[in-house]
Amino acid sequence: MTPAWRDGALRLGRRLRQGRLGAGWMVVAALCFALMSMFVKLGAAAFGSTELLFWRTAIGALTLGAAMAWRRQSPLTPHWRGHIKRSFVGYASMVALFYALTRLPLSTAVTLNYTSSLFFALLCVVKLKDRLTPRTGLALLLGFVGIVVLLRPTFSSAQWLAGLIGLTSGISAGYAVFQVRELGQMGEPSWKVVFWFFAISSLFGGIWLILGPGFSAVTVDNVLPLLGVGVCGMLGQLAMTRAYKDGRKYLVASFGYLTVLFSVLLGVVLWGDPLSAWSLAAMALIVGSGLMAALR
Repeated sequence: MTPAWRDGALRLGRRLRQGRLGAGWMVVAALCFALMSMFVKLGAAAFGSTELLFWRTAIGALTLGAAMAWRRQSPLTPHWRGHIKRSFVGYASMVALFYALTRLPLSTAVTLNYTSSLFFALLCVVKLKDRLTPRTGLALLLGFVGIVVLLRPTFSSAQWLAGLIGLTSGISAGYAVFQVRELGQMGEPSWKVVFWFFAISSLFGGIWLILGPGFSAVTVDNVLPLLGVGVCGMLGQLAMTRAYKDGRKYLVASFGYLTVLFSVLLGVVLWGDPLSAWSLAAMALIVGSGLMAALR
């Protein structure tokens, strides 16, 4: 008899090959975004938040542009207004997040950013007149409670401005995700949505840096965090866009909380961060909220 875990792995492999992973793409995105946040923290010693954000989007735009040219895919789109609006809001969200990541504890910045799932659900209720079932609403709320218990975000008296900016990143990220789903419903492929987001954001960031602080020198010693931010950010964005296009939106939003869980586990493995009984209980709450949202 084939072990259950092997059956599950085989089913996952078939879904990946057939492009039917749906909301499961958000699990892939969550891991990539956790790795990206780790590289942002590592790169903060040599680069400002705006520079890190520029390299994240520029590396992604160049990589996707090269892939599109190789496959002879056109970036032209009839939905350019939607792409500009999504890119502007998404860029503002990332500016706020990267600022918070370089000035707040990782746990606090990530907690504030992942209020995005709650704001996304609120937008769906207000703008789409969705009926948020009690179970789905409870799952989203429990997931966020699990994040707060797990990370126990704290502020010093000098960090309130950074905290407010971090909360702004969550609000704007929720709206950006709402726009990503709208573009997917219009028939835009994931790679095109992400390419235009990266290209327009790189233009914003490049102009900002040229007119403002300028670029720091990139050396052999500090290039790894830049590559990590760019590659992980690109893969995470592609997976997230695919998830919101193919998956059930509230389930995808719940799975987004896994970024926090992965971030904490990376801290344990790489930096030896302690993991208390409270932390384990909070992780179980986060995973349980995703399973609750997954139930039909």
